[in-house]
Amino acid sequence: MSIAPNAAQVDSPSYRLAALDKDFLLGDSMRGVRFLLEYAKAEEALRRWQIRSTIVVFGSARIREDGPGRHAFWYEQARRFGRIASERGGALRVGGDARDNVIATGGGPGIMEAANRGAIEAGAPSIGFNITLPTEQQPNAYSTPDLTFRFHYFAMRKMHLAMRANALVVLPGGFGTLDELFEILTLQQTGKAPLIPTVLIDEDYWRSVIKFESLIEHGMVNPTDADLFCFADDAEEAWTKLAARGVGRCKEEGLSP
Repeated sequence: MSIAPNAAQVDSPSYRLAALDKDFLLGDSMRGVRFLLEYAKAEEALRRWQIRSTIVVFGSARIREDGPGRHAFWYEQARRFGRIASERGGALRVGGDARDNVIATGGGPGIMEAANRGAIEAGAPSIGFNITLPTEQQPNAYSTPDLTFRFHYFAMRKMHLAMRANALVVLPGGFGTLDELFEILTLQQTGKAPLIPTVLIDEDYWRSVIKFESLIEHGMVNPTDADLFCFADDAEEAWTKLAARGVGRCKEEGLSP
């Protein structure tokens, strides 16, 4: 079998079309391009679904519907909140109207699953911003398939979680939940993001794991920084506090999301 005289050139990795060269695209020099792709892919899908604003729900992936202690209560409150917010916040709007206050989670199990589940029970779409981890985290079965994304970069995932958020509701969680909560609070504290209502469900839990008053007493934060969040005992109270801050009234009163 004869070999074409230019076979070495054609077979060289440098001859591959750049857009089809996986080795090139996954190399260090293309990290910025991959970052942009993760932004653009999710952004296009969210625009197609006319999602103007979200309510982000954070909480532990370890909580189970039949789990020990207060796990079942926390799971049920996340599920109830997902349904309440979807029914009352504008996620069900169809036709030419933009969707507001669509439930957005990290897309995994536990509290994330519960909030997505509540939204689908209301007949509304919901978003799952999943992340690739060394121990693979699978998406839960309740986020809208077209709105279920997988990210490599935590930073881009966090950006998408924050950029459309009208409000933040946080249920009990561990390191990941604390990381996400304090990042949002820091962005607001420093003026890098607009102020949005932030509600922590189950005050006893939060005060048992974080001594907020000690931060103020030691001068680590200003007393006014405590106004960046509030507490609620359950899903209904969380929605009441968000509604009092104008969440859910974007269309009716001409408010910006």
